[in-house]
Amino acid sequence: MASSPLRATLKRVFRLENRRRTPRRGALERLADFPRIVTVYLPPGYHERETVRYPVLYMQDGQNLFEPERAFVPGQHWRLAEAADDAINERTAAPMIIAGIDHAGPARIDEYTPTHDAKRKAGGKADDYGRMLLEELKPSIDARYRTIANDTAIGGSSLGGLVALHLGLQHPDVFRAIAALSPSVWWDDRAILREVDTFSGPRPRIWLDVGGREGAEALRDARALEERLRRRGWSGETLRYYEDRRGDHSERAWARRGRMVLEFLFPPS
Repeated sequence: MASSPLRATLKRVFRLENRRRTPRRGALERLADFPRIVTVYLPPGYHERETVRYPVLYMQDGQNLFEPERAFVPGQHWRLAEAADDAINERTAAPMIIAGIDHAGPARIDEYTPTHDAKRKAGGKADDYGRMLLEELKPSIDARYRTIANDTAIGGSSLGGLVALHLGLQHPDVFRAIAALSPSVWWDDRAILREVDTFSGPRPRIWLDVGGREGAEALRDARALEERLRRRGWSGETLRYYEDRRGDHSERAWARRGRMVLEFLFPPS
C-alpha cells in the first residue's frame, strides 16, 4: 500500500489531470442598460486574467447564436459559445469576446440592407444601424469589458452577412475582419457587387461562404462576389471562400461552420 505522502502526491496529480481534461467554458452576459438585447460571450478565463484584453466580434441576429430557446427555429442555434470554447481550448483560435446583437424584428430587413430596393419597397437603413453599432454599442462594450478597441470584427449570415459586409467595407478603419455567411448578394439587383467594385482603402480579412444546397442563384452570386473581391486585391491571405456542399440556408448549416469562421477571424498568435 502506498505511504501517506505518496497517496497525497497521487491525489494532487489526479486532480490536476482531471482539471486538464475538463474543458474550460466561457460565460454569457446581457449588456445592461442598452436599448436592444445584446448577448456577450466572454472567453474562458476572462474573469481570472484581469490584465488580458480581447478582440471583439460583433454578430448580427443575436437571437440565433447562443440560446436554443431564442432561435428562429427553436433548438437550432449556432452553438457559437461552444464553438468558441472548443477553438480557444484547443488553441486553434485566439480568445475573443463576441457581442450578439438581436435583430429588430419586422425592421430587420430595413436595418440589414444598404440600399432601398424599389421593387420590394424596403431597405436602405444599414448606415443608420451602423451608426448605432459604432457610436452607441461599441463604446458601451469597450467601456464595460477589457477589449482591444482597434481589434474589431463584424459578421452575420443571410441579410446579416450582407450588412456585415457593407459596414465592414464602409468602415475598414474600424473592422479589421468580416464574416459573411451565405450573404444576401441578391438584394437590390446585387448592389453589393457595385459597392465592392468601387471599394478603396485598407482591406479587411473576409470570410465568405455559401451552401451547396442553397440553390444555383445563391452559388452564382457568392462566386461572383468572390471574383469581384479578388479583382479588387483580396488574396489568399485576406480572403477565405468556402462552399459547404451539404449546407442549406439555415442556422444548423451556419452552426457547422462557426468554428472555422472564428479560427479564420482570430488565428492563434
